[in-house]
This record gives sequence, C-alpha cells and structure tokens, in this order.
Amino acid sequence: MGPELKDRLPAIWMITAAFCFASMGALAHALGPRCDWLLIALIRILCTFVFSVELAWIGRARLVLWTPRTLWIRSVAGTISLACTFYALTRLPVADVLTLTNTYPLWIVLMSLRQLRRGEIGIDLLCVVSGVAGVVLIQRPYLSGKGDLAVLVALCASFTTAVAMLGLHRLRTVDACAVVAHFSGLASLVLSLWVFVHPRIASASTFDATTLLMLLGVGLTGTLGQVLITKAFAWGAPARISVLSLSQVVFAMAFDMTLGGRVLTFSTLLGFVLVLTPTAWITVHAGQLAPGPTASA
Repeated sequence: MGPELKDRLPAIWMITAAFCFASMGALAHALGPRCDWLLIALIRILCTFVFSVELAWIGRARLVLWTPRTLWIRSVAGTISLACTFYALTRLPVADVLTLTNTYPLWIVLMSLRQLRRGEIGIDLLCVVSGVAGVVLIQRPYLSGKGDLAVLVALCASFTTAVAMLGLHRLRTVDACAVVAHFSGLASLVLSLWVFVHPRIASASTFDATTLLMLLGVGLTGTLGQVLITKAFAWGAPARISVLSLSQVVFAMAFDMTLGGRVLTFSTLLGFVLVLTPTAWITVHAGQLAPGPTASA
C-alpha cells in the first residue's frame, strides 16, 4: 500500500461510514409505515451491542458496569439520543433529521461558554445564531403539524448527543469497546423492556420478508458505519474526519430526492447551509485548539 493511499484511507473510511449511516436512515424512514420506530431502534442497537462485546472479547478489553459514574451519564444520554433519532427518522425526511441531529457541536458551545476566552465567545455565539436560524428554516414546512414535534425530538437527540460527547471526553481512561458495549447494552435493555411493556408495538408491525430484510439492513449498515467511523477516527486527524462526517447529509439528500421524490426548496437548502457551515467551523476550530482530547473522544 502506497503512502498516499494510506493517508487517504481515513477519509475514505469516513465517507463510506457516512454513506452507511445515510443508508440506515433511509431504511429506517422507509420502515416507518411498516414497523414501529422502537423496534427499528432496538434492532439497530442490538447489532451494535453484539459487535462491541465480541470486539472487546477479541481485544481482551476489560468491560465495566458500575464505575465510573460518567460512563452512566454517557450511556443514558446516548440511549435517549438513539430513541429520539429513530422517532424522528420515521416522521421526517432523512436529510432534515441528520442535519438537525448533527447540530450537537452548537450545544457543546453553549454548555462550554464559561471555558471560552472572550475573543472566542462572539464568534461561537454567531455560529449558534446561524444554526438556530437554519433550524427555523428547516422547520417551516412542519409548523402546526405532526412534523413539528419530530423536529423538536431531533433537536433533543442533538442535545443528548452533546452530553454524551462531553462524557466521552472524561472517559479517556476507559477502553472504547467497553464504552460502546456499556451504552449499547443499556440501550438494548431499555428498548427491550419498552417493547415488552407495550406488546401492541410488535402486534401493530408487519413482519413480511421485505420488512425483515430492511430491518436486517438497518442493523448491518449501522454496525458497518460504526466500524468504519471508529477506524477513521483512530487513524485520521479528528477535526478533518468530523467535518467529513457531515457528508451523510449530502447522501441523505440524494436518497430523499431519488427514492422519496422530494423537491428541495431554496429556504430548506439555505437552512442546511446555515446549520452545517457553523457546525463544520466549530468542529475544525475545536480540533485545532485541543487535538489530544478530540482524538481520545
């Protein structure tokens, strides 16, 4: 393998992971009329749990349960984010959901204002204002309808993702496989209990061959995306890799237009730009200021 190709591999892995996540979102959206969103999320996280435990066993990583306490904060926040994301995916276009859920760097800015220097606060607040304006433009087609709730739920997913990311920063001493196994195990348990308590969820779903294949596709694309994104962050510059992850929105737009026949309006496109541009800037800026913690996270 030549040195040039080796340098480009992390970017290739990240873009491929973005395609996998966009494909997972498109499958989840298509499964909305066939299957309850809870079942879709459960299949997705069960695949991640099995894979992470197997990877931890192969790598002889030490799994943890009760400590540190931050691990539970990360896992609870991740579980809420997972549930909110799949609820939104079955009710909104995929590109809108991925754009809204990727606003978590803006939430991190708001939660970290006290730690910023004076010269940085103005620029970062401007990024937040731009992101809010973009969210408003994206939300306009869904005002006074069921989609309005889904937009708020997607933003909740973004906020809890920010909490989970801040938790990851404090878990640098815990093996990454152990962190993923703890989160996916807790999420699998919570969603399984949720489905068990509400049996109508399973009875109201259609389990024909097409539905089962699509559910399998959700699990496989989500797990493959997780593998590739892990490899990309392990071998590439975190700030650049994080920006490339936003390419999933581009793939999602393509899915919305080709599979769903969606026609993007100017205001919606402008909303995407107002959200993704400051998100990309904050991601790169954070990576330049603190490459160590970002790489560990």
